Amino acid sequence: MPRYKCLIEFDGTGFSGWQRQENAPSIQQIIEEAIEKFSGEKAVTFTSGRTDSGVHAYGMVIHFDLEQKWDEFKVMGALNYHTRPHKIAILEVNLVGEEFHARFCAKKRYYVYKIVNRRADLALDAGRAWHVPVKLDEKKMQEAAQYMIGKFDFTSFRDAQCQAKSPIKTLDEVRVERDGDMIFVHVSAQSFMHHMVRNIVGTLKIVGAGKWQPERVKEIIAAKDRTKAGPTAPAHGLYFVRVDY
Repeated sequence: MPRYKCLIEFDGTGFSGWQRQENAPSIQQIIEEAIEKFSGEKAVTFTSGRTDSGVHAYGMVIHFDLEQKWDEFKVMGALNYHTRPHKIAILEVNLVGEEFHARFCAKKRYYVYKIVNRRADLALDAGRAWHVPVKLDEKKMQEAAQYMIGKFDFTSFRDAQCQAKSPIKTLDEVRVERDGDMIFVHVSAQSFMHHMVRNIVGTLKIVGAGKWQPERVKEIIAAKDRTKAGPTAPAHGLYFVRVDY
C-alpha cells in the first residue's frame, strides 16, 4: 500500500489536541475526514507528536496508507481543500517506503515556547503566546535551563496522567532567548513526557521572576516530586517546531 508522509502546520485553538476524542474536535479527526472525502478510503493517521489541546505546530509530520496511489501534489491540494475552513495547512506530501513511521522513526523533536513579557495585554498574540506582565530575567532563566540539559529522571516535570514507561529522558537543548518583549524557550529531545515542556517553562518563569535561584533546578530534579517544580505553563504558548529523522 502506498504510504504518504505529510508536513503540516496548524493553530491548535479550539481543538482537543492531535488525538481523536469522542466529544471534541481534533486535528487527527479533521485530517482523516479530509482523506476520506478525496479518496473514499478510511485511513488512520500517525503523528510524530501528540500535541495537547491548544498547542500549535509549525512542522508536524504525519503518515497514512491508502490502497490507491495518488499524485503527491494532488494529495496536498485535496487535503488543503477539505480541511478548510480550519486553520490546518498541509505543506508537503511525499510518497515513502513502508519502513517509515512518523512516530517510531523520529530521532529528535523540537519545541519552542513563546512568552510575551510586557505589561500591556495581548492583541495580535492572544491565544498564541503566554502573557507574563511581571518582568522576567531571561539570563537567569537561561542559567537555570542549563541544569536541565542531559539525561535525568524528570519525575518532577511529569504530569500525573502521563503514560510514559519511564521518567528518564535526555534533553539535548533547553535555551532561553529574548527579542524585545518576546521570550523564546527552545527545547529539543528524542522524546518527551506529557506536559513536560510546559512544566519546564513554568519552572523557568518562576526563576525569571526572581522567586527562585537558578541553582534550585538541581534540587527540583533530584527531588523527583512534581510538587517541587513550577506550574504547568498554558498550552497556547507551545509550538511543535520540527522533527528529525
